[in-house]
Amino acid sequence: MKFTARIPVTAAMLALLLLTATGCNVLKSRDQLTKGVQAFKNARYEEAVDHFQNAVALDPKSEDAKLYLATAYSYQVVPNLDTPENLAIAQKALDGFQAVLDKNPNDLTALKQMASINRNIKKLEPAKDYEKKVIALDPNDAEAYYTIGVVDWMQSYKNAITILAADGLTDDGNGNPKKSKGACQKIKDANTALVQEGLQYLQKAVDINPTYDDAMQYLNLTNRRKADMECGDDNARKADLATADEWSQKAMGARKENEKKKEEKTQGGVTMQ
Repeated sequence: MKFTARIPVTAAMLALLLLTATGCNVLKSRDQLTKGVQAFKNARYEEAVDHFQNAVALDPKSEDAKLYLATAYSYQVVPNLDTPENLAIAQKALDGFQAVLDKNPNDLTALKQMASINRNIKKLEPAKDYEKKVIALDPNDAEAYYTIGVVDWMQSYKNAITILAADGLTDDGNGNPKKSKGACQKIKDANTALVQEGLQYLQKAVDINPTYDDAMQYLNLTNRRKADMECGDDNARKADLATADEWSQKAMGARKENEKKKEEKTQGGVTMQ
């Protein structure tokens, strides 16, 4: 009887020891997390990765540690660099943020990071898809609309210069009236959907933020891509260019206004009594 009575007591002691060990690991994980954040703030990203990896190993349930680890990886990704090393780091970051999204598909930080990393490694369609998920959760995120518009312009510009090069031309920024009818049709086929979407999303960014000068500048650039597609209609081409010029002027005005507000805010910290 004495022997059997000791079994639950021993089990309780083991459970207590396990809880104590787990508690110690959680504390150690938090310490690693703190050190990782400090290294990250000082732009020591590789050191930050080491600390965050330790934090995750010590406390696999720590969602903060996983998010910070993925973020530290993302800051090491060099935009538009196709080396195996850079792509491997990007994949680690993507895997980390995907793990966060597996737990919470509506995590805006993870969605924005997934968009950014895909954009940096030139996976433009997935990048747009993630920005659209951001918009579905936050319809007033002007930057998400702007980013989709920028990516659409990047894709349409690449299509245009490739087709023009085959026609023996370089982009003149004014609708390229010297291109052949065949080249114009190819550009129209390749870019119509991109230009329409780009104009729509960039306009929405400006509707949300009326002084969004960068969005206005891309409305200028995207209307120039629209001018490429006015095959044989020179009046329509000139109308697109006039609209582009209007957005360029608006962008300059908005930029001046934004700089003025920034300057006033900077100088507004001291008030004379």
